[in-house]
Amino acid sequence: MKTAFSRLYCISILLSTSCIAGFQNVSAQFPGISDSIAKYRKGTITVKAKKGDRIVIEQLSHEFWFGCAISNSAGSGRMNETDLKNYRGKFLENFNSAVTENAVKWGDMERSKGEVNYSVIDGILSWTEASGIPLRGHNLFWGIEQFVQPWVKELGDDELRETIKNRAMTITAKYRGRFAEYDLNNEMVHGNYYEKRLGRDITRQMAEWALMGDPDAKLWLNDYDILTGNKLPEYLAQIRDLLKQGVPVAGIGVQGHLHSDTFDRAELRRALDSLAQFGLPIRVTEFNMPGQRSKFYTQKITEMTPAEEELKAKELVDYYRICFAHPAVEGILMWGFWAGANWIPVSSLYRRDWSPTPAAVAYKNLIFGEWWTKTSGIAGRKGIFETKAFYGKYRITVNDKSYELILPSGTGSVTVDSSAF
Repeated sequence: MKTAFSRLYCISILLSTSCIAGFQNVSAQFPGISDSIAKYRKGTITVKAKKGDRIVIEQLSHEFWFGCAISNSAGSGRMNETDLKNYRGKFLENFNSAVTENAVKWGDMERSKGEVNYSVIDGILSWTEASGIPLRGHNLFWGIEQFVQPWVKELGDDELRETIKNRAMTITAKYRGRFAEYDLNNEMVHGNYYEKRLGRDITRQMAEWALMGDPDAKLWLNDYDILTGNKLPEYLAQIRDLLKQGVPVAGIGVQGHLHSDTFDRAELRRALDSLAQFGLPIRVTEFNMPGQRSKFYTQKITEMTPAEEELKAKELVDYYRICFAHPAVEGILMWGFWAGANWIPVSSLYRRDWSPTPAAVAYKNLIFGEWWTKTSGIAGRKGIFETKAFYGKYRITVNDKSYELILPSGTGSVTVDSSAF
């Protein structure tokens, strides 16, 4: 999603020679990356018109998810009016998709038995739906023992199973058709209290119960330390086992937290290649740069030097390039973009006072500059105008008449006849 402001902003940053030099350097991070992006992220738009007609093709949004987590404070009414206005405005300038940071987590919704808070989810959903932003529900369950509420642990096995069933069915039924997808049972590689209590079949049962509430719900896996390679073998084995059990896995979520202030390019590519074997869509669901193994997180450092800011921008762009170049990846979502609502404040695009960091400039230049299609020309002798374009939504203008269309990755091409305008 792109506003008039963001288009003007992109033009200004494209004039920055330092930014351009930086992008030229990162484009060579591995041979053929630009070719891969063109191959997997672009299709063909063909416009049929009359010879000599002037044609303008303008991208309105990407099919690929460039998203971010939404803080509880942005949906609960706790954020002050000025910050909320900036938060929503900057979100729409930068992102086309979202994920709930905490609002859907069972421990956040129902801290005390029977006292369920739907208000934050409702506040977030009302805004994302009005803004045309698809929203991930993170998460229905989280089996890491420290995140399981004490009252849940006190339940007997039969009551625990029924309580899980009720939770799965109630949430998906209440929000039927409103969440684009859900993380089913978060971070199972690192712990699964529910399986320990109720046995191997509980994850499959969770999925079945969730689908009783909403038969069209998309249920994803989600885990961390996978893209570093550290827990990749365990995740691959777990996915194979869940698929063998018949768990309806709609997609594979991999978090992007566990690097330092840099990341291993080869390991990221290797992990994505390995996960692609299942033929399922992949999203990088929770991204921060720098990450959880950096000094900025471990030592709670809240400011960066200019050199550290420039490194952060370069690392962010490199990470996005590798993911965007991979055919199995369908999106990448930051885990916070403003230092006022981000668990690793210095990983934000915007500082606490809403001033942009170099990473914000680099990010916008990449998504809305280099990876954004806008072109024009004159229909040729046969009345045909054709161009390569990034998959997404477009406005096609022939002379003074306009038409909107989708260029989908599924078909790879679209043809529009101006006589239908």
